[in-house]
This record gives sequence, structure tokens and C-alpha cells, in this order.
Amino acid sequence: MSLATEIAPHLPYLRRYARALTGSQADGDAYVRAALEAIVAAPDSFPKDVDARMGLYRTFHAIWSSASVEVSDEPGDGSEFERVAHERLKNITPLSRQALLLTAMEGFSNEDTAFLIDRDADEVSKLVREALSEIDAQTKTTVLIIEDEPIIAMDIESIVLDLGHDVTGIATTRDEAVAAAFDQKPGLILADIQLADDSSGIDAVKDILEKFSVPVIFITAFPERLLTGERPEPTFLITKPFQRSTVKAAIAQALFFRSTAAVPA
Repeated sequence: MSLATEIAPHLPYLRRYARALTGSQADGDAYVRAALEAIVAAPDSFPKDVDARMGLYRTFHAIWSSASVEVSDEPGDGSEFERVAHERLKNITPLSRQALLLTAMEGFSNEDTAFLIDRDADEVSKLVREALSEIDAQTKTTVLIIEDEPIIAMDIESIVLDLGHDVTGIATTRDEAVAAAFDQKPGLILADIQLADDSSGIDAVKDILEKFSVPVIFITAFPERLLTGERPEPTFLITKPFQRSTVKAAIAQALFFRSTAAVPA
């Protein structure tokens, strides 16, 4: 089996991770592209003592570390979200953010994460705790949940409340979601894709974003349908069934960057 064939199934998830790490689809994709270019330029250097997914993420981190160990003093293009992200990036250790996302969102063990970021497993545990503490201190907000399955909605609500946020409402249809958002503007939206009346969470979010900007995390059982690389894609995407730690990590990162989701066309 060729190297390209081995790593191809893992690329959508690497893009998801890179976007969550940077808070931007464009920036995340640029880092992934650089990692792929490095693999093409030197295929013999691709790690051979681990599986393809580990090797791919290891290569990505080599690129990331060489380019972004320090946060510059300039906030980039000056957009509102980038300025907020820049200020927060200066107050949290990049390694802590990586450790949190690799373990909670990408599902790597502490040992695997230690290999990916060149630290030991005990330090990874410490970094994750630091990241949660640092991010929690910066990101209290109100949350609108768009979810038609009552048990899942209750689980998400519990996670949100455990993190210290307030829930403005739980909507089960597109119309309910839009009305709830306009009635009480949330600071974050957690949106399922398929809703109770066969309406779409994507359409609900589109309607809301036409009126105001708000960070959005999409939830779906079929992430590969949205992570094709062929159209605008969400920066933050959770796969069903999800772990509570995954939802917590995504919320922390979305609020950390105050990033408005790209909504698939």
C-alpha cells in the first residue's frame, strides 16, 4: 500500500485538528498543506515505526513547532476575532493547547500525545490540566443548544453547565433555533445537523449568522460529509457519539478564538 493511500483516510481529521488548534480554516489548512508538502518532498523521512495516523500527526507537529512556537506581537489582519485570539494566545502555553486537543478531541492517549509533541506522558497530563484551567478563566458565556434528541440535549446541557456557562435554550428545529437566538443572543451555539422536523441545523446557523456573529460548534454522526476539502467547512466539528471531554475541548477552543463557523454551502 502506498504512503498516500495510508494517510488519506486521516486527512479530514488532521484538518479538523489543525483548524481547532489555529482557530481558522485557512490557517489550519495551510499547516496541513505544508505537512503534506514536506512528506512529498522527503517520503523516506516519514516515521516508519508508528502507524500512518501517528506519523501524519507527528509530521504536522514538526511543521507547527518550527513555525509557531512563539506568538508574534502583531495581531495579523486586524479582524475582531483574530485580535481576540491573538490576545488570548499570548496568555496560554501553545503546548497546553496541543495536549488538550490531541487527547480530548483527537482521542490520542497521553503516551501517543507525548510522542507527537516530544514530551513525556506525565507532562502531557499536566499540560491538559493547565490548558483547561487557563481557558476556563477566559471564556464564560451563554450557550444555545440546537439538538432534537432529548437525551443528547440533556447531556450537552450538563456539560455546558459543568463548565460554568449558562444555557439560553434548547431548540429542536430550525425555526425554534432562529427564534431562540434572536430572542436572547447567545455567546456560543452547539448545533446538530439533522433536526426533528427534517430541517437542518446548518440552515439554522446560516440564518443566525446573517444577523450577528457567534462561535458555532457543529455536531454530526457523519463528519466525513462535511470534511471533504471541497467547500467551506466548519472550524469546529464534533463526531457523534461523542465523549464529554471532546465537547469540553471544542467549547474551550471555540470560545478561546471567538471564531465564527464557516457554514457549508
